[in-house]
Amino acid sequence: MRPEQPGAPSQCAPCSVPGRRPFRDGDRNARRGDIGFDGLKLLDKTPRRFEMRRTRDAFKKFCGWTPRVLQPSQPPMFKQSDADQPVRVGLFLVPNFSMIAFTCVVEPMRLANWLSGETLFEWYTISRDGDSVVSSNGLSVTADMAMQDVARPANVMVCSGLDAHLYHDAPTFGWLRRWAREGAHMGAICTGAHVLARAGLLGGYRCTIHWHSLDSFAEEFPDLDVRAELYEVDRDRFTCAGGVAGLDMIMREVTRLAGADIAASVSEQFMHERIREGDDDQRLPLQARLRISHPKLIKAISEMEKNTEEALTRDEIADKVGLSRRQLERLFRRYLNTSPARYYLRLRLNRARTLLTQTTMPVTEVAFASGFTSASHFSKCYRDMFGRTPRAERRSAGIFDPEPETVQDSDSLDRQAD
Repeated sequence: MRPEQPGAPSQCAPCSVPGRRPFRDGDRNARRGDIGFDGLKLLDKTPRRFEMRRTRDAFKKFCGWTPRVLQPSQPPMFKQSDADQPVRVGLFLVPNFSMIAFTCVVEPMRLANWLSGETLFEWYTISRDGDSVVSSNGLSVTADMAMQDVARPANVMVCSGLDAHLYHDAPTFGWLRRWAREGAHMGAICTGAHVLARAGLLGGYRCTIHWHSLDSFAEEFPDLDVRAELYEVDRDRFTCAGGVAGLDMIMREVTRLAGADIAASVSEQFMHERIREGDDDQRLPLQARLRISHPKLIKAISEMEKNTEEALTRDEIADKVGLSRRQLERLFRRYLNTSPARYYLRLRLNRARTLLTQTTMPVTEVAFASGFTSASHFSKCYRDMFGRTPRAERRSAGIFDPEPETVQDSDSLDRQAD
């Protein structure tokens, strides 16, 4: 039984609803962040009219006494100068930023304000010079202010897209460093980690980035602690993989500020089936991605994906999954209509293509990082697969090749291999 509170009625409003049982201590349905009292937690089965009134005054009006609020176990992601003031977030827009990543951060904050009946969040957009910024889908977003007009921001989030690895702007990096020195919490969504890393703001912090850029980012910044997580929050830095992952990251703060019920309601408005944790996988499981369910085949492909830099032999792969080489060949033919060698080669060449178009690594280093021991063999395989040489691929992406002219060009290596 719940201990009586001074001046409280014999039964509080939620418990007196017909057909609803009293709340019990330690109920497994209660969730972190719900309002609680003396070790008891309110269930998410309370009436909707009660759920939407989560302030102490509203609770006192219904129940006749003021509860304590359960404290979340996670540290805050956003900086908040005053508990009575909304969290303010500045969104710095890099040209060609991802619109879906941007929207999945802004819209959850808007809905959280609406559903809670409070102004939990405020946000504004920033651009390099105060002009509108064009996103990757061609739509423009008006900037509220230029970087030079932003004074001591509390939170700054860098929003970028596919071309973030090409973004080099010294004044921008200078402003980002200045805001960090002034105590701002600095974050990034999608590929914005590239911008923070070039500004020197991720050293000593855990970080993540969209899975498509994960390998190239780790190669470009080998000293950083790069994780393949959905999002990472490490003290006053936070990074997110982008896409709809921004929604999950913002839900973390909505839960902290307004409770799990409001966060669940926001998620329902988006028809988002569940709020994912930061350590959830970015990519679909192999079974869903390839639409196959054979456990041995899934394990073999998993081993290939984990060993793209130091390529395994077919016999080694077969040994790891407990099959003979002939059985492995039959599995790949039956389910994927290709051979293990061909499938593995495509995996490694796709990795090489990402490194060529998203980093400035020399072509020979890209070859070694993709499991090739010969630059000429790599160049020939690449041309056979994609119809162009590695250097031609890099030129089409507008990437400067740092390899010295004394190194033999891969085009000539191709001619020698023919």
